[in-house]
Amino acid sequence: MRKRNQIVDAVVIARILEASLVLPVLNGDESEFSDIFDVQQFRETLKADIRVVSSLPSTHLVSWQTLENQIPHNVHPFWIRARFFKKLNEEGSLVLTGIESKLSRNLPPDLQKLRCKVAFHALKFAKPIRELGNRIARRMWIEGPYVAIHLSLQKDVWVRTGCLTGLGSDYDTIINAERESNPEFPATRSNISCPLNALEAARLLKESGAPENSQVYIAGGEPFGGDRAILPLKSEFFNVVTKEMLARNDELNPYKNRTAILTAIDYIVSLSSDVFLPSYDGHMVRALQGHRAYVGHRKIVTMSKNFMGQPQMRAKRRDGDVITFPVPECMCKH
Repeated sequence: MRKRNQIVDAVVIARILEASLVLPVLNGDESEFSDIFDVQQFRETLKADIRVVSSLPSTHLVSWQTLENQIPHNVHPFWIRARFFKKLNEEGSLVLTGIESKLSRNLPPDLQKLRCKVAFHALKFAKPIRELGNRIARRMWIEGPYVAIHLSLQKDVWVRTGCLTGLGSDYDTIINAERESNPEFPATRSNISCPLNALEAARLLKESGAPENSQVYIAGGEPFGGDRAILPLKSEFFNVVTKEMLARNDELNPYKNRTAILTAIDYIVSLSSDVFLPSYDGHMVRALQGHRAYVGHRKIVTMSKNFMGQPQMRAKRRDGDVITFPVPECMCKH
């Protein structure tokens, strides 16, 4: 979902610079933009805002360069125009990478609305992904209401956060060794929240009133520790399934090792769930939280382990993140 956020910001920057946008190049696996998103929908939805082209014309071909480090965090439109408008007119094209989270979250109202337009309308998944995701969601609906849990239990999450896995000392030793061998991670755990493990997620569901026969769909990557990592959840709820369990006739085979597409399928099934429970505050979780609010009031259960047992009054949101909180900027008439 990080790619999705980068595309949103790329569209906004193109609008600020009054420039055409070349269909973004996606890094990470073999997937191209058209493999994941509906190109026609993207063009048509944004045609009143920016021009979208498939590639640079021959007169504008440039050597690949990165301007990532030239953009600080939390920049405003006037900074973008002052820094790049003249350069764009002189060179004819700009290549921007790593732009996600560089733009300020507090933009003028028209640009905030554009963010939501891109995220919730223009970035529609490609037809094969939509159809497969909806088929899997229907297989859940047939059995009744269901809860989708996004478990962030991958090895890289534990390494990055330095949190204990809950799987025992042997697994924690592996994580600590990898952190020690990687100089980019501090020697001690950073002061950030830890993801809920499967046992904690099960307890939260039970305390929320979910019966043991509740349908539970697990979204997320391969957990560190394999089946052992999610065993506590399966022990409390006997209808725990994944897309791999629900898929039929080798439906997922074309997407083997295509992480972005598999994530998109999880996104669709989670968006359609009656209740969504994230275990960690990541890109996909924030996108789903906002999308569920945008399409209608759909329940989401969130909890920070930093504040367990410390109830607090809800404070007014200040960060302006309209992708996660589309109300009021994107859903109310001003």
